Amino acid sequence: MTELSSLEKYGERWTRDELILAFGLYCRIPFKKTKANNPIVVELAKLLKRSPASIARKLGNFGSFDPELHRQEVVGLLHSSKLDREIWDEFHNDWNQLVLEERRLRDELGFKQESQKEIDENIVQPQGPSEKETIRKTRIHQSFFRAAILSSYEETCCVTGLGVRECLVASHIVPWSKSEELRTDPRNGLCLSATFDRLFDNGLITITTDLLVVVSERLRNSGEKRITDIICVYHGRPIIRPRRFLPSHDHLEWHRDNIFHN
Repeated sequence: MTELSSLEKYGERWTRDELILAFGLYCRIPFKKTKANNPIVVELAKLLKRSPASIARKLGNFGSFDPELHRQEVVGLLHSSKLDREIWDEFHNDWNQLVLEERRLRDELGFKQESQKEIDENIVQPQGPSEKETIRKTRIHQSFFRAAILSSYEETCCVTGLGVRECLVASHIVPWSKSEELRTDPRNGLCLSATFDRLFDNGLITITTDLLVVVSERLRNSGEKRITDIICVYHGRPIIRPRRFLPSHDHLEWHRDNIFHN
């Protein structure tokens, strides 16, 4: 028996706190990496005193609820528990609470956190007085959102297909400043290259509910070859769909009605 497997809580039911940590990890890593040999899965296994295989199975249980995985004919693992479903349903309706509860538990267990440099480079600073607690919560929310979006799109810009992590942005569909409750909702996000993130934020492109790219008439009629070759070439093309957390139709419609300038 290996050292890790000897620590596993054989026969013990998963607690709510353990499931929160597992669901948070499910959101943070690509589904194809929810494997027992993934170092971050191994790390959580050590902290929870369960085997990596047990953690991987639980991630697979959450996958069984995921409609976007079902569309791809990926069924996850069956035999999930009633509490698994309750955790899935609860936090799909309150992503901000998931982020705060998960971070509290991760801190208590000494779970390895994200690179502070990456968080700071992609953070949206709060408006008003720079209070330490406000900044701390902002970092927590931003780091979760970025991890969830990049993992859902497998670290690829959904418009261009660019796969350079350092050039990718977890872009909010409904902006951070417009809706507190949507700040960490992965269904309110797109993975975009830095250029297309700026175009999206400034209403020069949008995404339809059919997941097609729309470039504004201003750019399409500019007559500049570089704009045509680099941006307008994507007009009318479908985005690369995420493996999980499909963008909400309501959020995409909001962006088109309130941000996009045709």
